[in-house]
Amino acid sequence: MARTLFNNFDFMALRKPALVASVVLLLISVISLATFKLNVGIDFTGGSIIEVGYQQAVELEPIRTALEADGFGDAIVQHFGSAQEVLIRLVPEAGKDKAEISSQIIGLLQAASDTSIDVRRVDFVGPQVGEELTEDGGLAVLYALIAILIYVAFRFEYRFSLGAVAALVHDVIITLGIFSVLQLDFDLSVLAAILAVIGYSLNDTIVVFDRVRENFRKIRKKTSIEIVNTSINQTISRTLMTSFTTLLVLLSLFFLGGEAIHAFALALIIGVVVGTYSSIYVATTSALTLGISRSDLLLPEKEGEDLARP
Repeated sequence: MARTLFNNFDFMALRKPALVASVVLLLISVISLATFKLNVGIDFTGGSIIEVGYQQAVELEPIRTALEADGFGDAIVQHFGSAQEVLIRLVPEAGKDKAEISSQIIGLLQAASDTSIDVRRVDFVGPQVGEELTEDGGLAVLYALIAILIYVAFRFEYRFSLGAVAALVHDVIITLGIFSVLQLDFDLSVLAAILAVIGYSLNDTIVVFDRVRENFRKIRKKTSIEIVNTSINQTISRTLMTSFTTLLVLLSLFFLGGEAIHAFALALIIGVVVGTYSSIYVATTSALTLGISRSDLLLPEKEGEDLARP
């Protein structure tokens, strides 16, 4: 059915409205990132992580209330794995010993519970480590984009390469922008999701570019826009089916996976939706804007090939 529906849909007729939508989303994202920044988690800011297990399912609100009453109002409390396991994140406080704070927290939790609790894990992340993670994470994204730029330039053509990187930067900024606007927790799992989004979006873009290159070499009597339209129509069924099945898994993780992977799954959901859109409109539109044409993709003729022709 998808093949019939998108047999000859004029995707490129919507490239200008799509460009306006992308520019608006990018502006909102950049302004939010510059103004409100990201709500980075303890992985980047440093602090303490305490994981405890209860003998039965426990509500989070009484724990939050007990911690707030004792001066830990900034503590992040969430279930981890199951309703019987609780993860507490504390931001660092100057002049306070981390070991004493963790002991105090465990004492509060024990006093607020009718049964004994099991301390599973107590970890400390220093501010210096958090700063290094922030820098290394940003460099990881930058190096990934540079490697992709070089790879696509060698495999296709430099204008395709610039289009692919434009689409990936578009996806990353909008995903980060949504996290900034909504002030969602940004931790290492979300950073991993951002890198996964880059790979997913690139895969979609490469599929479209590969068909575009093939059609530029086969079809002689169509304009560049018509060839791109034909190529997208030929690959859209595969793109939508891949995105749909991926989203089914991610939605299951989002709703059933618990708070521990909530932000991770949400980042991937946003990335898959935006990445599917960008592979159609941002990557190909950028290549067209840069002037890609059939002559740029023709294979060089071998010496003597003209003489061999009848």
